[in-house]
Amino acid sequence: MLSPGVKFIVAHDTGNPKSTARGNRNYYENSRNDKSASAHLFMDDKEIIECIPALTSNKPEKAWHVLYNVASDNQLFGYNANDAAIGVEYCYGANINADEAYRKYIWVMAKICFVFGLDPAKSIVGHCILDPRRKTDPVTGLLQSRRTYDQLLLDVVTEYADCTGSAPLSVYHFTNAPGSGKATHNLNIRKGEPNTRMEVVEVISTGSVVNYIGYVDNGQSVNGNAKWFKDANGNYFWSGAIN
Repeated sequence: MLSPGVKFIVAHDTGNPKSTARGNRNYYENSRNDKSASAHLFMDDKEIIECIPALTSNKPEKAWHVLYNVASDNQLFGYNANDAAIGVEYCYGANINADEAYRKYIWVMAKICFVFGLDPAKSIVGHCILDPRRKTDPVTGLLQSRRTYDQLLLDVVTEYADCTGSAPLSVYHFTNAPGSGKATHNLNIRKGEPNTRMEVVEVISTGSVVNYIGYVDNGQSVNGNAKWFKDANGNYFWSGAIN
């Protein structure tokens, strides 16, 4: 059982092109006495298969899908991923319809958020963010469906909203700390809220100075960074795009 309950989701891909959900399930079943690695759910274009109880149990069991000696999971969420996260694996390859597999992938993560009361805008992280020196998933698998990691995060939020009829509500933690920085690339200023779904009201060119009145530390996480600056007009821009 996940000791503190379900606190977040880790998005993976199998890293094995052409392997199906059933094929992965059979592999882990046949090697369960020899392997220390595992994951909760696998999906391809035809099936969603649960290997370790997660959605089918009110007491999800532990899976071993992130190394314990990485520190990012504790820094971002306060827990080790194996103790508090559900691992979701995306199957991809030439024999798999990427769009169908992707639809199942985002649906499963939205479903997990709904069942366990997680905010989909804050509770999903890629394995590549937690262990960037060794892992590229789910970025590698997502390329097969012509999508990016950032798009995945947005699409799960949209799926959640479509399925529940309402977007998750967030209370942003604002800190008053005026300052300025230079845009490291073209910088989008977003209307009203610190997330990439909001309307772009201005684009700041690379190298330009941009001023802010403070920041929130719990906006939409982009590449593992949820800090957004707020300008004098009440608009936001992502902190990862300035220095």
